[in-house]
Amino acid sequence: MKIVGIDLKPLEVSLEKPFKTALREVTNLKTYIVELYTDDGSVGYGEAASTPVITGDLEGNIKDAILNYIFPAIKGMEIEEIENIMNKINKCIIKNTSAKAAVDMAVYDLFAKMCNKPLYVLLGGAREEIETDITVSVKDPYDMARDAKEYVDRGFNTLKIKVGIDSELDIKRVKTIRDAIPKEVKIRLDANQGWNAKEAVRTIKRMEDMGLDIELIEQPVPYYDIEGLKYVTDNTYIPIMADESLFSIQDAVKLLSIRACDIINIKLMKCGGLYNAQKIISIAEAFGVECMIGSMMESGVGISFAASLACGRLGIKKFDLDAALLLKENKVDGGIIYEKNKIKISKDIGVGIKGIRY
Repeated sequence: MKIVGIDLKPLEVSLEKPFKTALREVTNLKTYIVELYTDDGSVGYGEAASTPVITGDLEGNIKDAILNYIFPAIKGMEIEEIENIMNKINKCIIKNTSAKAAVDMAVYDLFAKMCNKPLYVLLGGAREEIETDITVSVKDPYDMARDAKEYVDRGFNTLKIKVGIDSELDIKRVKTIRDAIPKEVKIRLDANQGWNAKEAVRTIKRMEDMGLDIELIEQPVPYYDIEGLKYVTDNTYIPIMADESLFSIQDAVKLLSIRACDIINIKLMKCGGLYNAQKIISIAEAFGVECMIGSMMESGVGISFAASLACGRLGIKKFDLDAALLLKENKVDGGIIYEKNKIKISKDIGVGIKGIRY
């Protein structure tokens, strides 16, 4: 199977309700779908999400990186040369992790098709389903509590609560939500870099003293403040997770070697795809640190690959893959299946995607 062609197609879908964090507000998914072709007529799918406030990847940059750098670097290569292909993808251009992730996904899809196996099996085959949390966007405390209760009524056992806009109000947000839902429902907080280190410690300690029973707190400080992240980790009891501070394999080594966090959040758009994500998981396992698998705002294409990795590797213990659930319409035929809070992996060869309704 020789790589011979590529298509890059925009996909746009409205969200059910606005997705708001400390960094941005989104009402429509705008993403690129990669279709990578081989000489035997096979096609592999991938996705590149444009998330400028996190990855810095703009739609135009993604297109340019894929068509003018990444694809020319791997054109004509045999899919079975997956190590060499990934080396080319990672070295032909720096950064541009979303563009790299999309082509990485498509290559892995084709590799699994060549092997006539579901992708999750080739990635380890640890399980066939996972349980995702669902995100409550940052709003007025009572509106957030209403959304939280709605999700619990729909069958979700874990909520990811967006905070990071006004720490005093954040405490009220969490308290109002906790009072509105059953005590057995888990709450995760995501500050999206919204606090500084001392503010984070003060806020988290107050939540601890109030007995709000928080499972973890994600990226409380700016991505570049590794010392601040470690300060928060060292001075609070609730586990602290790194997200925007973790992009590369080197970031993982730096964070974990100084124990700057208790958990890491792997996203394919940040690390450049499945190839690098697997290395980060192995590093985390060596340090005895749990991984979460998350995503940007993506369609069922990107989520299917993230879920395949989650179902492949036991080192991923927590799952934040609700993005495709938040869309008004599913335009992806095949791939993962949502059943309330469960994600069931496709048993079809590759990642199981049959087509996209653009």
